[in-house]
Formats: sequence, structure tokens, C-alpha cells
Amino acid sequence: MKVLVAVKRVVDYNVKVRVKADGSDVDIANVKMSMNPFDEIAVEEAVRLKEAGKATEIVVVSMGVKQCEETLRTALAMGADRAILVESEAELQPLAVAKLLKAVVEKEQPQLVILGKQAIDDDANQAGQMTAALLGWAQGTFASKVDLSAETADVVREIDGGLETVKLRLPAVVTADLRLNEPRFIKLPNIMAAKKKPLDKTTPADLSVDVAPRLKTLKVAEPAKRSAGVKVASAAELVAKLKNEAKVL
Repeated sequence: MKVLVAVKRVVDYNVKVRVKADGSDVDIANVKMSMNPFDEIAVEEAVRLKEAGKATEIVVVSMGVKQCEETLRTALAMGADRAILVESEAELQPLAVAKLLKAVVEKEQPQLVILGKQAIDDDANQAGQMTAALLGWAQGTFASKVDLSAETADVVREIDGGLETVKLRLPAVVTADLRLNEPRFIKLPNIMAAKKKPLDKTTPADLSVDVAPRLKTLKVAEPAKRSAGVKVASAAELVAKLKNEAKVL
């Protein structure tokens, strides 16, 4: 069984992002970039499926600038077999990503596609669902456990009320949640070996996909700073402030 995993290059989660002075976007110049944490979980799950004998090949794909090669090499060092970079300097919004993924899937013919449930830069949480819809495949989102068989996948997914288990007929799309697994530490020999693994490049034009943005960002601003709290002398004073000042009662 072939498994395809999509990974995204984002600002490292330890970096405090700042807005550009003109408010046009987030400033990512000279900041540390890394693999989206949820996508890292997706790669780890694919590697575990292969180690369990349920997957035979893992293909990782990323879309974006040339530097996404670094992200793909990290995935290869984790245990993926080969990588594909859809190189583009354009802003790739979720629908464009889903269309590109659909084109790659139709070319590679995997039985399972795994993505992170969302990227920590835009928090869109759309690419996995859109990809499944475009392909007409079953989908299991927010997965905290995946049990794979020859023709089906049992996915335990996190919902507001607890956990829900769904059975998907393969091929299917699964999006990984935080509690699916804990990604492994990458050893130096694996990093060196990843440099020799195949990494193919293509473009949206080669895949006949229009990636023109459908949405336009008008302005980006930092959240307003929270005002300091105050101490009250009694419950009556608290109720008065909530009613008259906070206007929440």
C-alpha cells in the first residue's frame, strides 16, 4: 500500500511572529522555518504504518518555494521513501493546495493520503477536507488513532463531545490531530541518508492547475493588548463591574 503525506513549511512554533510595518502580512524574513507540527505527526504515522507492514511506500509532497526542499528532507530523514516538490512562488491558498494534491494523487495513485489537520500559520483547517471532496474519497479528520486494513481504515477522531470512530473504505484522506502520536527524534545517520533519497520537482503548470489566489488579504494586525485586571472588595462590586463596565450581564 502506498501512502502519500503532505507537509508544509511554516514559521517554527517557537518563533514569536511579528506583523510587517505596513500591515500587509506577517514578517518571515530571517526567521526559523520548520515542518508544520501536525504534518510531522502525519509523517510519523505513515512511518509507523510502514514499520507495522501495512504500508510499502511513503511519498511526501510539499508545495511552495524552493526552500521547501529542507522540509521534505526532514520528512525523508524520518523515514519517507521519496519526495515531490511542487515549486511555486505564488501564494498557495487552501483550494489551490487541494487542487495540486488532487493532481499529485491522480499521478501517484496512493491508497491513503495523510495530512496534518491544519497548519499553524493560517489555521485554515481546509486542505484535507477539500482534497477529499475533489477526489470523491472518504475522509477521517482530527484523527487520534488509525487502524489500517487491506480495504478499510478505522479512524478514531476527536469531536467536541469526546471520541468518534468511523470506518473508511480505501482510498481515503486522513488528517492527523495532536494526540495521534509523538514524532521521533531524527538521528544523524538518517539525516545523511535522506540526502541521497530521490526528490522530484514539478510546477503547478506541469500539473495543469490554476493556483491564482481567490482571496485577498486587506490588512494584518496584532491582537489588541489585554488590559490589566482589577481587584474587587466584594461579590456585589464584581457583579456591578460585569454589568456596568464589561457589559456581559
